[in-house]
Amino acid sequence: MAPQKHNLSAKSTFKIEGMTCAACARHVENSLKKIPGVISASVNIATEKASVEWDPARIKPREIVQVVVDAGYGVMGGETAVVPEGLESEDEDSLEGPKREDDDDRRVRLSAKRMVSAWIFTAPLVILMVPHMFFGIMWPPSHVFNVLQVILAAPVVFYVGRPTLMGAARAVRHGTTNMDVLIALGTLSAFITGLAGFIWPVENYAGVAAMITAFHLTGRHIETKAKGRASQAIKRLLSLEAETAVILEGNQEKEVPLEKVKVGDIMVVRPGGKIPTDGMVVEGETAVDESMATGESMPVLKVPGSEVIGSTINQYGVIKVKATRIGSDTFLARVIKLVEEAQGTKVPIQEFADRVTSYFVPVVLALALGTFLVWLLAPETMRSIARWGHTFLPWVKPDLSTVTLAVFASVSVLVIACPCALGLATPTALMVGSGMGAENGILIRSGEAIQTLRDLDVIVFDKTGTITKGKPEVTDVIPAPGVSTEDLLFAAASAEKGSEHPIGRAIVREAEHRNVRVQDAESFEALAGRGVKAMIQGREVLVGSQRLFEERGLEMDRDLLSRAEEEGKTVMMVSSGGTFMGVIAVADPIKEDSAWAIRELKRMGIKTVMITGDNKKTAEAIARKVGIDRVLAEVLPEGKVDEIRRLQEEEGMVAMVGDGINDAPALTQANVGIAIGTGTDIAIESSDVTLVRGSLSEVVTALNLSKATFAKIRQNLFWAFFYNLIAIPVAMAGLLHPVIAEIAMAISSVTVVTNANLLRHRRIRPDLKWVGSP
Repeated sequence: MAPQKHNLSAKSTFKIEGMTCAACARHVENSLKKIPGVISASVNIATEKASVEWDPARIKPREIVQVVVDAGYGVMGGETAVVPEGLESEDEDSLEGPKREDDDDRRVRLSAKRMVSAWIFTAPLVILMVPHMFFGIMWPPSHVFNVLQVILAAPVVFYVGRPTLMGAARAVRHGTTNMDVLIALGTLSAFITGLAGFIWPVENYAGVAAMITAFHLTGRHIETKAKGRASQAIKRLLSLEAETAVILEGNQEKEVPLEKVKVGDIMVVRPGGKIPTDGMVVEGETAVDESMATGESMPVLKVPGSEVIGSTINQYGVIKVKATRIGSDTFLARVIKLVEEAQGTKVPIQEFADRVTSYFVPVVLALALGTFLVWLLAPETMRSIARWGHTFLPWVKPDLSTVTLAVFASVSVLVIACPCALGLATPTALMVGSGMGAENGILIRSGEAIQTLRDLDVIVFDKTGTITKGKPEVTDVIPAPGVSTEDLLFAAASAEKGSEHPIGRAIVREAEHRNVRVQDAESFEALAGRGVKAMIQGREVLVGSQRLFEERGLEMDRDLLSRAEEEGKTVMMVSSGGTFMGVIAVADPIKEDSAWAIRELKRMGIKTVMITGDNKKTAEAIARKVGIDRVLAEVLPEGKVDEIRRLQEEEGMVAMVGDGINDAPALTQANVGIAIGTGTDIAIESSDVTLVRGSLSEVVTALNLSKATFAKIRQNLFWAFFYNLIAIPVAMAGLLHPVIAEIAMAISSVTVVTNANLLRHRRIRPDLKWVGSP
């Protein structure tokens, strides 16, 4: 359990062994939350992992592990691996050093082994029992058949089914209940009738105990396979990582394991090869298939100076790449970490299911006991129901003894109740949805974000780099009378040379393009939301907005300013030593899909707002071109949070789409913060949702993913609740054979997991109909 530190706390994710249902996950989670020093804890039954945030000053990882062990479960992996007594038989080779096989494959293999072992003994019983159950044909004679039932059922219940019995015993010993308790009580009650039948006039259900165990293990096997498919996204991402790299040592090429690559190494990547780790092209030209990161199938041109993502595929041309990130810092490693974190979180709607699950098993135990007592205390009333059922259900036999019928109904109640379906309904859909997102370049940090995305009322867009390309170009350089173009560009570019703002960089590029010399400023100050101030050759140079010049009481050309702004251009005014020198107009091209994305969002019923520090006329010109409803212009960075808060009060649920770095406070204030960008520098950790491609249409894709995932969650929860509400009363009435009840229980869990997997076949990426620029 390797902690990742966040300020004064640490976060860890570790594997829990021995959980069999949602009640187990709830018990472990509650135990972790009670530990002094644990800030938060979440246990996911689908991934069988616990995510814990804790205070290293108050508690050590070993103490957290011990609490899990004391609760009756094991913690796997690393130095903290601990398995309590009784778990060894369930996963006997899970603690071996390097994993010889995928963890999911190992679980499938073990579950298949148990299933086959159970059916070796149970199949003969089925062959003998079905004719008697459905057609009343008894062969061999009853006294021989009764002995065969006990002999064949014993190894199934007590050997093959030992993990279930041990799980039930551990739960009872620790003062809790789970699915294993229900199955164990059902199978043991049925098996005991086989022994009691030799002494008292009770129907022999020992064979039923074997069939319950066999069907239970069959359901577990199918469920395990389905859960493995649900987690395929993580496995695919892990399989993408390159194993070796060819690096240059002097003039010699040398192949080394990936873990030997260091930052600054020059890697040689040939056509068809994987780029080993994140880096920058220093020599050569090629196209790179980045579909594993962005979901976009079109290769991306790379030239010297271009960033490349580790594990992407070099299409053609030999390139040399300087390694810039390695190990856990790479883009792929951060994506995998984010997906795992998302799968460890919970969707708010799951809280209700969790509350139900915490009471589910005790309530079912009470209902089973109540069923037994009602059949004993009011036998004729219950027999009348059985007689009615006998007319169309061949396994209902109202003429059996009262005790036999009471056991029959009680066992059915125990084995048909299914907390697993409730527990798996949300996390399996979340697992598939977050994995699909990662494969399509949509990185979702939490389950809460998935639910919130579908409920949005307003989406607020930053202008620069979100609606526009974020690469402004100088369109007009207009000097004041008596000032040359070269002098204007010299002053502006020299002042902006120290700026990181895209507009500043555009002015510097224009000066270089026109071969105007640029010199370093003697002093430099960025004036947030207004412009820059610099000292050039002993004179104070200001480059900035109308607001800056108004605040300083400086001269400006308002007519020129107005014309440029109406065309959607940003105008930067320049003064030197208090003298107006002229204006430089800059235009930031709109992304090709911006107008289409805004139209789609409106079609979904979502209001759109643009927020920018730019002047109102320029902002409104851009908004008109893309069809945005409302413009919030001339908003300083510190004012964006207040505007988001105001929109939340006026409209409801608000998402903010920005670059994830400059807009961090606003992203945090919004109900959902969406960072949009390209390359390896995207601030994955700074937002609820990160869109790896720089396209605004990805916002639509994220909403489609949210809606599809949440639809599966609601379907699963409906099925899980509906199944239990219908099945348990029918079993209490004695109308369900225990074996059929167990089959139904197994099917309910498998149905939930399978339905979640169907999400992978949903098309979430829109078919763009736009052509060219808006």
